Amino acid sequence: MTLASPGWLLLLVPLVVLIGLYVVMQRRREKYAVRFTNLDLLDKVAPSRPGWRRHVPAAAFCATLALLVVGFARPSMDVQVPRERATIMVAFDVSASMEATDVAPSRFEAAQDAALGFVDRLPERFNAGLVPFSGSASVAVPPGTDREALRTAIETLRTGEGTAIGDAVIAARDAVRRLDAEAGENPPPAHVVLLSDGANTVGRSVSSAAAAAAAARIPVSTIAYGTEDGAIETPSGGRVPVPVDGPALEELASATGGAFHEAASGEELEEVYDDIGSSVGHRTQEREVWAWFVGAGLTAALLTAAASLLWFSRLP
Repeated sequence: MTLASPGWLLLLVPLVVLIGLYVVMQRRREKYAVRFTNLDLLDKVAPSRPGWRRHVPAAAFCATLALLVVGFARPSMDVQVPRERATIMVAFDVSASMEATDVAPSRFEAAQDAALGFVDRLPERFNAGLVPFSGSASVAVPPGTDREALRTAIETLRTGEGTAIGDAVIAARDAVRRLDAEAGENPPPAHVVLLSDGANTVGRSVSSAAAAAAAARIPVSTIAYGTEDGAIETPSGGRVPVPVDGPALEELASATGGAFHEAASGEELEEVYDDIGSSVGHRTQEREVWAWFVGAGLTAALLTAAASLLWFSRLP
């Protein structure tokens, strides 16, 4: 917690002095009472003494002053606030290697199911879009809140040749820039979630795409899914190895401030999406919370008055 006007805290010094004077006066009062040596007569004169209750209004009064002083110092703290313009772009690898069945029923189908689950769990206020990529990349669904259009696009994806990871990142970045009229001057908080199982084979290099995303302050979280034993069948009946290639995806995530994940099964993909979904939901913003202290001080003042009226039939 930080204070915008810490000078007000100097008022706590006289408050501390006041508390010290109160303690000294109470001790003097106790010593004076002891001088009244006829204790039997003292019990008859004052048979009922308030005890600890007489200190409650004074303590509450001091708490009221302390809370009000801190409130005037304008404290602020980091709070989590919703990202009303938050944009999530899902970059989905639809290259032929996605047909490998080392992840049941196939990498492609497992990724589709995980992507659909992720979309369903996104807050409605979030904008979400889709960039499928194989030999090229294009925006299939611009970022928006139409979840049905996004679901339909994911369900109807088809595989093709090539893997243009760099182009997919650039297409996602450009889609974020076109979100609304303010996006050019005031870019929305955005995050790209890129799923792929292979290395970049065509189009823009991954390094240049990572630099462009980093310059736009758009982190790219990557998910490398599949196993080292993955393979696809050729029309002639042969098998072509398509092992998952994680290092390039890890480098992309690291260069943009995103996170790298590995998922070898549909269940792991679901867990990865859950983690990503929770990490992009809010942003940290510093807000003044002086009203909390002023409110607490006023509450303490009311309690002071109530206790004094209840126990002593008078206001402090």
